[in-house]
Amino acid sequence: MGLLMLVLFVIILILLASCVKIVPQANAYVVERLGAYQGTWSVGLHFKLPLLDKVAKKINLKEQVVDFAPQPVITKDNVTMRIDTVVFFQITDPKMFAYGVENPIMAIENLTATTLRNIIGDLELDQTLTSRETINTKMRASLDEATDPWGIKVNRVELKNIIPPAEIQNAMEKQMKAERERREAVTRAEGEKKASVTVAEGKKAAAILEAEAEKQSAILRAEAQKEKMIREAEGEAEAILKVQQATADGIRMIREAGADESVLRIKSLEAFEKAADGKATKIIIPSEIQGLAGLAASVKELVSDK
Repeated sequence: MGLLMLVLFVIILILLASCVKIVPQANAYVVERLGAYQGTWSVGLHFKLPLLDKVAKKINLKEQVVDFAPQPVITKDNVTMRIDTVVFFQITDPKMFAYGVENPIMAIENLTATTLRNIIGDLELDQTLTSRETINTKMRASLDEATDPWGIKVNRVELKNIIPPAEIQNAMEKQMKAERERREAVTRAEGEKKASVTVAEGKKAAAILEAEAEKQSAILRAEAQKEKMIREAEGEAEAILKVQQATADGIRMIREAGADESVLRIKSLEAFEKAADGKATKIIIPSEIQGLAGLAASVKELVSDK
């Protein structure tokens, strides 16, 4: 009897322990009572009735990522390509997720494939390759609206890979190669143009500097020639001044010795004669000496008669 009571006590203890449930963070439990929806347990400690209540579904409330296999699609210009997508979704209503659709992940995959075919069917090949952001936005809006009755919110949709046919890939590679070669040729031409402009500007600057140097050199030569001529003129003037000073001194000495006016004029004429034999190019003769020419001629005739 004691053993039976012990067994019953252990069974009751196990049943009570099974009725205690702890829901972890970012999770939710959907509870049913006798097969009907009873409630949704959130994070924390919960108790259920033994044999009557059961946890029908444990739901993860974290954002989930599903990578679907490439789907064949046809563009507006009849090019068949394969596109695989990545869908980021989160469960917002555990009850609707548990009872809304039988297999939510498969439903999202099929819905993604059909939505992708509808969007790509309105685009040409070039638009498909260059409009990823537009396609992502349209797919997210369409999937989010379609999955709302299932308690699912689609946060983001990304086109992971766009795989065109092999012949299209070859044509694209050739086009890219031609474009790179064109850019290279343009860059090389621009470089050569800049180099030519730089060389021309250098030659222009050198010519300007050379002309400026020649100009400065000519100015310096002219100034040097001018100074030389000034020095020569000053030297000649000084020489004439000294001759005149010496003549004046001689005349003064003759006058002091008692010579008459005629002798003084002859001496002055001889002094100018000596000055004319020098390097001076121009001699200014006073007016009173000009009258002396006649006196000199008269003296010469007188000497000849004798």
